[in-house]
Amino acid sequence: MNALALFDFDHTITSRDSFTDFILYAVGRKRFFCGFALLSPLVVAYKLGYSENWRAKEIVFSYFFEDWDIERFEKMALQYSHDKLPRIMRKIALERINWHKSRGHKIIIVSASIECWLKGWCQIHQLDLVATKVEVRDNRLTGKLGTINCYGIEKVNRLKEKCNVEEFDYIYAYGDSPGDREMLQLANEKYYRWKRVYD
Repeated sequence: MNALALFDFDHTITSRDSFTDFILYAVGRKRFFCGFALLSPLVVAYKLGYSENWRAKEIVFSYFFEDWDIERFEKMALQYSHDKLPRIMRKIALERINWHKSRGHKIIIVSASIECWLKGWCQIHQLDLVATKVEVRDNRLTGKLGTINCYGIEKVNRLKEKCNVEEFDYIYAYGDSPGDREMLQLANEKYYRWKRVYD
């Protein structure tokens, strides 16, 4: 069967959010906690629904990484993907990925997280990736997102840019949040927080 398996990343494949986990890894505990203390009004506004997902992410990303040399950032991201990501993987997720691999299904990770720290892990596991990119100018991070945040309907838009979903006989999808809803709707067989959802 020509099947496609779509996986959200944070909290679906991992046990924690890789965005904040990477920031902690990259800048250290002192700068991490001081930074989020200063950014706490933004975090509260986002949690209460007063700030859009992409805007909150961009402000946090800019605070910690604006003007970083891209080579330094990518090196740190690759180290994180090799050293830290394997420690926060869910066993059930890795087992399911291997199940799809054993059946020859095409697997794509579709994530709102930043591409730089996911691609190393995806390459090791031979998985395709669709994720949010960052803006670079003169070899430095501007602090802005380089693409629309890969969340909600944008997951579907970016996925359709990558492949023709209609060519697959059967689609599986795995997610854990409202940002995965549109992606899950593409699937014949869908799992939300690792429980199968029936239409």
